[in-house]
Amino acid sequence: MTDITIALSKGRIFDDTAPLLKAAGIEALEDPESSRKLILATNQPNVRLVIVRASDVPTYVQYGAADMGIAGKDVLIEHGGAELYQPLDLNIARCKMMVAVPDGFDYESAVQQGARLRVATKYLQTAREHFADKGVHVDLIKLYGSMELAPLVGLADAIVDLVSTGNTLKANHLRAVEEIMQISSRLIINQAALKLKQPIIQPILDAFTDAVQ
Repeated sequence: MTDITIALSKGRIFDDTAPLLKAAGIEALEDPESSRKLILATNQPNVRLVIVRASDVPTYVQYGAADMGIAGKDVLIEHGGAELYQPLDLNIARCKMMVAVPDGFDYESAVQQGARLRVATKYLQTAREHFADKGVHVDLIKLYGSMELAPLVGLADAIVDLVSTGNTLKANHLRAVEEIMQISSRLIINQAALKLKQPIIQPILDAFTDAVQ
């Protein structure tokens, strides 16, 4: 029997994916939040889940270490999405990619006057394209941790980050000034696996599609 490996990240994506997996008859035998294992068995003997960082999911799928995966649109844009089949927007883990600035910063004037902005983000590709489309000159500063800190200590004028409730921005005296795009998570499939393992992958894809609709 052919085995299928599905790459997932912990947290919100895993929680939102669990009902979709269940609709496909797949349930993890352990909770990734409490288990230290990185490979989780499921109730289906030929399906296993690998737990990786969200930003690594497309890489595992691209190189065939996982047959399928679930990744946010934000991650896929930064990765480039090459060699990945993206058949389905799962409409889970929804949020917005936003530009945010400190409360007292006049973003509209700065952008109109052609100022050169320093922007902190981990989404370099997305930020670069957004400001290029607006004709705004930016110096991008790559950060991995809390973006909100960068404007507070003078590292950056603005940040580009994911926003769901906006509470973290508010708590740090920042405000969202521009929406770049809506973000949700997608099902991604390795193209070779789609051909070689279609009898197993197709029913999972069909079940996901039905569950999303």
